Amino acid sequence: MSLDIHSAIQTALVITIFALFFSLWQGISAIRKARTLPFFRMRREQMVRGWRLLVWAVGLGLLAFLLNSQVEPMIYRFYPPTTTPTPTPTITLTPTITLSPTITLTPSITPTPAVSNTPTITSTPHIPLAIELQFQNTITPDPAAVFSPLTFTDGLDAQYRPLKPGTVFQNPIQHLYAVFSYDRMIVGSQWTALWYYGSELIHYETIPWDGASGGIGYSDFAPDPSTWLPGTYEVQIFVGLTWKISGAFTVEGDPPTPAPSKTPTPTATGTNTPRPTRTPWPTATIVPTSTPRPTRTPYMSPTPTLRPTTWPTQTRTYTPTITPTRTPTPQ
Repeated sequence: MSLDIHSAIQTALVITIFALFFSLWQGISAIRKARTLPFFRMRREQMVRGWRLLVWAVGLGLLAFLLNSQVEPMIYRFYPPTTTPTPTPTITLTPTITLSPTITLTPSITPTPAVSNTPTITSTPHIPLAIELQFQNTITPDPAAVFSPLTFTDGLDAQYRPLKPGTVFQNPIQHLYAVFSYDRMIVGSQWTALWYYGSELIHYETIPWDGASGGIGYSDFAPDPSTWLPGTYEVQIFVGLTWKISGAFTVEGDPPTPAPSKTPTPTATGTNTPRPTRTPWPTATIVPTSTPRPTRTPYMSPTPTLRPTTWPTQTRTYTPTITPTRTPTPQ
């Protein structure tokens, strides 16, 4: 019996959960039993055993969480998933009874078909030129890059695993995913996903690859639910210009009626009331230039005349004073 990585992880997870509940039950039972023992040493040993089992239960809970969320993606980093070929059942021919004719008619005229059915050549999927012109990178992809068959679903979990995989979906539909595993991808190489409804391209995405070299990826499409018409849809995956994988799914049932769009109500535009015409200001009258007055002739200043000043003559009378002379007396 072949056991893949996913099955091994799920088996280990179930065993871990069973051991967790067993340790939890045994630990609680040991603690309850220890409370009924009369001897201190036995009660202490029983309590220690119970708490040890509870610690083991916590450790098993952490291990179960890691097994469910981290271990499988970590293993895929070292052992990338490989493409698993889908076996094609062979048709077993059932022998029929051959009737032996009794009378053989010889045809006289060989009928010639008016229209001969010429088999059409099914071409390899290719990228339209308008999308090829949008390529943003020139890194040469690895020609050995591989993709698994596409799995279609309307929801993913935290590890990008399909929640409800299938190939037939009933309307109304809002969001669909095409999930795949891959290996040997080069970061920065251009990859493209094309979504077709019959022969009509309804959605595409083409960007440089920004994931790891191996793991799980997806392409999604979420148009308005009213655009999911019943019929067959096809998704094609390309790396560079090389086609890698295609997958098809079917939509059944009538899509929901699109919600009527709101018709904008025209808003009445107010009419501008004409403003009264301004009365023009009166034209300024030109004032005539005043005639210059004659310049005044300055008056002549009178020339001052020197007049002789006559002072009155005073006559002074001189009276001589006679001083008496003293005659000395003889001794």
